[in-house]
Amino acid sequence: MDEEAITIRLSRDQAFVLSDWLHQVMFRSDDLAGIVHDSAVWSPIYALSGALETTLSEVFLPDYRTRLEEAAARLRASLYGGADESTSPDENPTAAPQAHQAARGTAQSPGESGHG
Repeated sequence: MDEEAITIRLSRDQAFVLSDWLHQVMFRSDDLAGIVHDSAVWSPIYALSGALETTLSEVFLPDYRTRLEEAAARLRASLYGGADESTSPDENPTAAPQAHQAARGTAQSPGESGHG
């Protein structure tokens, strides 16, 4: 087994929004096992959450919610070209940014479509 550590780079806004989402899933949900079915995934989720929480001072600031909303708005704008919109689970997934549509486990380069 290869235990070499990897580095993941996120912008501060990405890290902040992801940290909040992880907190929601891990500590405010009564059904973590229902959301994340494979308990092997919990280990990296806990590691990621812990790393984000110890890195981000924003999680302890009194204007946390305002900062979070501003960070989320900036991320949406960068994904959707300025439109403040997101794709919820009941919306058409083809409207999501291309990065969300990449197939897992394929050898395609990011620019390849796989269609000929």
